[in-house]
Amino acid sequence: MDPPASPAPPPQHVRRRRSIGVHAPWWFALPAVAIYLFIVVVPSLRGAVFSFTDWNGLSSDWDFVGVANFIEVMTNRRALAALRNTVLLAFVVTVIQNGIGLLLALGLNSVVKSRMLLRVVFFAPVVLTPLVSGYIWSYLLAPRGAVNAALTSLGLETWTRDWLGDPSTALYAICLSIIWQFSGYSMVIFLAGLQAIPEDVLEAATLDGAGVWRRFWNIVLPLLNGALVINLMLSLIGGLKQFDQVMAMTGGGPGVATETISTTIYKNAFSSGQYPVSIALAVVMTILIAILATIQYRLTLRKAD
Repeated sequence: MDPPASPAPPPQHVRRRRSIGVHAPWWFALPAVAIYLFIVVVPSLRGAVFSFTDWNGLSSDWDFVGVANFIEVMTNRRALAALRNTVLLAFVVTVIQNGIGLLLALGLNSVVKSRMLLRVVFFAPVVLTPLVSGYIWSYLLAPRGAVNAALTSLGLETWTRDWLGDPSTALYAICLSIIWQFSGYSMVIFLAGLQAIPEDVLEAATLDGAGVWRRFWNIVLPLLNGALVINLMLSLIGGLKQFDQVMAMTGGGPGVATETISTTIYKNAFSSGQYPVSIALAVVMTILIAILATIQYRLTLRKAD
């Protein structure tokens, strides 16, 4: 008896079509990857090379100077003040913005009436550009602005001051502007996480006698870990890169009280012409963001475990 014949291989055009189908997602992603490489990766690598040179920004002639630009960054008082201000701003914004966002999300998640309207109201500042937000708060915090007028009407004249002209309050005034604008963004992410929590889990905990605080700490917060990681990462990185609101509200002043890494990079490059130093500072900022974001991410995951 003859053995059964093996099935004939598919025609060549069928095999080619299957091969194209398997690799189709990569072909669709190729244009975006190419644009990203051309616009982001290549300039970043080229800039990293120039941070070790004395390039003046225009000439094609330059010499390697080793780590001289990085030494200048680490010993420059203005750059060190900017680094300190940046870390402080990022910390304050990250903690308070996410705290307010979580409280708003918890409140909206338990509200039935007017929930959609309240979402729109709390999210509305997010659609503004940071520059517009900065100008709004500049008017509010001006010596004759609405904040001082409100304090005066309440009989608190001693509390009035030039909020953006006082070195002790200027940086925190900028933090207030950022928190006001982006707390709604954190709220939306937390709200999505809350609505993904199964209702039967919370009901079972309630039947077991768990109170509001115990349900939040033992059930809600662990299940919000994904939303928490996303919010912390976004707010931390956004705070470390802050530029628009600082330039709109104070320009880095008074003195260096609100100078950040981003504003220092801008001024060194476009006001002082110190392009290699600016690039070196940008490299330092990139490394700082990567380190802090990695630490924060790992600590959050460890807490979840």
